[in-house]
Amino acid sequence: MEVIGNGIDIVKNSRIQKSINNINFIKRIYSTHEINQSRFIKNKVGFFAKRFAAKEAFVKSLGTGFRKGINFSDISIVNNSLGKPDIKINSKIKFIIRKKIKIKKFKVFLSLSDEKTHSIAFVVLSGLKK
Repeated sequence: MEVIGNGIDIVKNSRIQKSINNINFIKRIYSTHEINQSRFIKNKVGFFAKRFAAKEAFVKSLGTGFRKGINFSDISIVNNSLGKPDIKINSKIKFIIRKKIKIKKFKVFLSLSDEKTHSIAFVVLSGLKK
């Protein structure tokens, strides 16, 4: 496997803090799973900020940004039983990766971190080209 792309994004938590008061913002940016998970989280600003940064970093790793019909809600950040973050993508994005970026098999690696004022995400897209 080779590195196909990588992306990094940093977000000011105060920007997300203002935005998450708007339900339309929440529904446009976050998946149903993420919204449901947030109900169990005390630090909602950190939770949503890290996910926002992860989605931005992911589309940067694709080299597309939010174009070609890719929306924030097509990407969901999930955690395994130990808390390790992972990216779950829908079939539309899988199609883009396989057909337009020409990758047969791929793996996405995600790292998240936050401090009081900022959250950051780093993504590596690894795969086998056709």
